[in-house]
Amino acid sequence: MKYIDAIDYKLEIGSLEESSFSQFLESYVNRKKVIIVDDNTHEHCLPYLITTFQELSDAEVILLPEGEENKQMSIAYSVWEALTDYTVSRNDLVINLGGGMITDLGGFIASCYKRGCDFINIPTSLLGMVDASIGGKTGINLGHFKNQIGVFSNPKAVYIDPIFLTTLPDEEMKSGYAEMLKHGLISNKNLFFEIIEQLENYKELDVEFLGVSLSIKNEVVKNDPLEKGLRKILNYGHTIGHVIEGHYMETLNLSHGHAVAIGMVMEAFLSKIEGKLSEGDYKQIESNILKHFKVPTFSDDDIKSMTEMLINDKKNDSGVIKCCLLSAIGKCSFDNVIPEERFIETFMHFKNLQVNLN
Repeated sequence: MKYIDAIDYKLEIGSLEESSFSQFLESYVNRKKVIIVDDNTHEHCLPYLITTFQELSDAEVILLPEGEENKQMSIAYSVWEALTDYTVSRNDLVINLGGGMITDLGGFIASCYKRGCDFINIPTSLLGMVDASIGGKTGINLGHFKNQIGVFSNPKAVYIDPIFLTTLPDEEMKSGYAEMLKHGLISNKNLFFEIIEQLENYKELDVEFLGVSLSIKNEVVKNDPLEKGLRKILNYGHTIGHVIEGHYMETLNLSHGHAVAIGMVMEAFLSKIEGKLSEGDYKQIESNILKHFKVPTFSDDDIKSMTEMLINDKKNDSGVIKCCLLSAIGKCSFDNVIPEERFIETFMHFKNLQVNLN
């Protein structure tokens, strides 16, 4: 069992049965417990949880439709109505059992319900484990705009059990590796190349890498919990990645990790043409990531639409687009003001790159 010193909550990595989870549930023995799941975790993860922990035998289960496109206000509203029907109080417990969509949405729901209801996260995807479930960010999408509405709210605990990774399809497993690659690119050059090597056998994750990746994010969050400065480096790859994910949500339905992986390569290209990143480092990033994550084929209309979406990115300020850039593999800066034309140049480069590859 590995314990990580998080802000105001337990963060444990290892077998759920050997963790403090059962003891934690005992503190809610006379409280209502609600488990939020989606179709996948309802089938593959919930049976293990409720049969292993007797304390959950009387828990209510709220089943949500799977998929990022369902991380919307209408779904949140229906869950708030269900919590009200169950007469859940602010001192009862919501358990978010799922990937990033469930922990983002479930955390948002619990944080707003009666001005704040206790909740914990049990992430079941690699992406949820290394990113979405920790750090206190909750949120829902506003149409195609990712996480446009949300609050900072820490769970009471996060329990990360690698056993749930055995339930993941290949694409979801690779999606999580993208966020681990990001942690390497912004902070740890060795981790970046180790994860690239691990991707050759991505189904057999070395749990040590999981702990290293989690620790990188946790340390950044501890130094800047409300994203006023340093924490912004965790957005590397997300400025472009989010618009790619949002733009193709109803067509290609790219996973979050896949979109962010492409975003990281494109923002590395931006770093290069802005004179910050060497050609050698850029080529290392491009060749290694594009070997595992394919760039969508962009039309001129796609580029126009995605560039327009950049204007509404939540990280922007005073009408300018801000972006994280790399100065080397393992070194990242934030709040770089990038003109719209640079993004168009970047999209056009990758449009032409795909044409040449085909």
